[in-house]
Amino acid sequence: MQIGVDSFGAVISDPATGITLSPIQRMQNLLEEIVLADQVGLDVFGIGEHHRSEFVDSAPVVILGAAATRTRNIRLTSAVTVLSAADPVRVFQEFATLDLISHGRAEIVAGRGSSVEAFPLFGFDLDDYDSLYSEKLDLLLKIRENTHVHWTGKHRPSLTGQAIYPRPLQNPLPIWVGVGGTSASFVRAGRLGLPLMVAIIGGEPERFRPLIDLYREAGRRAGHSAEKLIVGLHAIGFLGDTTEQAADDFYPGYAHTFTKIGKERSWPPATRAQFDALRGPTGALLIGDSETVTQKLLYVNEVLGGLARITFQMGVSALPHEKMLRSIELLGTRLAPIVRKELTAVSSRS
Repeated sequence: MQIGVDSFGAVISDPATGITLSPIQRMQNLLEEIVLADQVGLDVFGIGEHHRSEFVDSAPVVILGAAATRTRNIRLTSAVTVLSAADPVRVFQEFATLDLISHGRAEIVAGRGSSVEAFPLFGFDLDDYDSLYSEKLDLLLKIRENTHVHWTGKHRPSLTGQAIYPRPLQNPLPIWVGVGGTSASFVRAGRLGLPLMVAIIGGEPERFRPLIDLYREAGRRAGHSAEKLIVGLHAIGFLGDTTEQAADDFYPGYAHTFTKIGKERSWPPATRAQFDALRGPTGALLIGDSETVTQKLLYVNEVLGGLARITFQMGVSALPHEKMLRSIELLGTRLAPIVRKELTAVSSRS
């Protein structure tokens, strides 16, 4: 199992102090987080895409390109690329360039996006939400397969054999499908034989098992091997030296963020009782000390039928930079080695 971190580059105000980092300081901190993740042996770091005042990740490939020059081993991915509102030609060119800069460490997680601000910003109609994504994913995959592309669609001018450069070092360039809870999205990823990245931010992870099984069955019916049908998990997580410290550090910013999101999406305000329930043995939040989160991660891996990757989204809460760095350090030096050892032991027994 690959273990890593996702970030949205949030510049959320600290609920306790009211202090908000400047964008330049948050960007510097973010790059330091990626460098540390590489140094402590984590496998992957992802940058999201948002077009809002509280995030600095509207151009994730630029951030990943800067990180590529400062790191050596860690894979660098989007989390996610809002493909519906992007030009697949430019997306491929940008990530192929990143792949060359990083010597073959770039990946794309292509999704429709849970936030919709990109659609009016780039002149797209929300009524075309799904057809935009389906068509553009089709084009992105054709570009990955062919230097010279012949393609016709509804939402973009046709390509009549134009060559698309540069070509990446990796062949093929890894493309994952990022999904939430829509069954059609799971089936589409399976039919295409693409790896699946599932975002679980609430409830119980086990409820996603039927959807993951649907993905695997759709892939099998389409003739794809089990080796191609891999599943990753994007989850809210944070490590501290003790479980109590981790929870107390993370909750204020978590409550602030999810209460604000809730106002936009008609969710109830976040409460400490809800937060603590989600931190429980079967809840979605991976928050605690390294031993507690290790056991929960092994449980989640089992109930979801085996995961190829887990990425911890730590940036939904305003936290001091040193606490973020400590969490990444614990993730790489304590949790990851134990999880890998446990999973290797399980594999050898089966």
